[in-house]
Amino acid sequence: MSIETEVIESECDIEKGCDAIQLIIKPRAKDLGEFSVRRTLPTKERKTVGPWIFFDHMGPSTFSAGTGINVRPHPHINLATVTYLFEGEILHRDSLGSYAVITPGDINLMVAGRGIVHSERERDEVKNSEHNLHGLQLWLALPEEYEEIDPAFYHYPSVTIPSTTVDGVSLRVLMGSAYGLTSPVLTYAETLYVEAHMQMGQKLELVNSEERAIYVAKGELKIRDTVIPEFAMVILSSEDGVVIEAIAESRIALIGGEKMSKRFMEWNFISSRKDRVEQAKKEWLAGDFPPVVDDDQEFIPLPK
Repeated sequence: MSIETEVIESECDIEKGCDAIQLIIKPRAKDLGEFSVRRTLPTKERKTVGPWIFFDHMGPSTFSAGTGINVRPHPHINLATVTYLFEGEILHRDSLGSYAVITPGDINLMVAGRGIVHSERERDEVKNSEHNLHGLQLWLALPEEYEEIDPAFYHYPSVTIPSTTVDGVSLRVLMGSAYGLTSPVLTYAETLYVEAHMQMGQKLELVNSEERAIYVAKGELKIRDTVIPEFAMVILSSEDGVVIEAIAESRIALIGGEKMSKRFMEWNFISSRKDRVEQAKKEWLAGDFPPVVDDDQEFIPLPK
């Protein structure tokens, strides 16, 4: 997705919990007409969790016929985007010529590297009837030695993503290794991304990581005596043996990985070097980025 303003950080309500919990972030939904987005990363209080530097929850939304996701071409540098849907589909095109339809359970990994432009729309057969959309889009900060690699795009169908059951909890390892499984999705640093679907009363012990967080996309959790409401993100400590309990049917995302160095963030540009962000802004204004193949008639201008 593209950010509509130059400032990326969202305003959230912040709380503190038990010793296992550093912060509880409660994002405020941004209404985009028939579509809402909740952004939990970055905030003023917390910029990253491991290599994860951006976390958006899209929907759940129902679009009437003739409407839907329509994100015009826009650029990225020095990061990788990760798109995962619970419901609906998104059509991805980019300046490499990639054309991919992401459907529930798939992983789209777009590595911006030294620079890429992409659009996110919907196929006519989807847009022309009432349809739903619900999912997550995250951005990964690339380690400094990989920031300027050649851009690339990878699509991983749902059937390639490993799944298992732990203490009755259904889960999928989307990226990294956890619960005895390793995802095929390419990583550039130690990365953790797990989706779990929990029934009321089920418990799950969380795998550890240098940094980690839980996001409640649906339902309600409890960690010891602290209740984690729907649409909240819990920034966890590195304490071992942390157990979450579902107090309603819940769908959660566990993210984490190794801590990254400081990043500068403006609009869709993220880099370890502030001058690189400024360079990218000038290049976009000058039209120096490559166009999206078969989608080059419009673009999102740099926010003022």
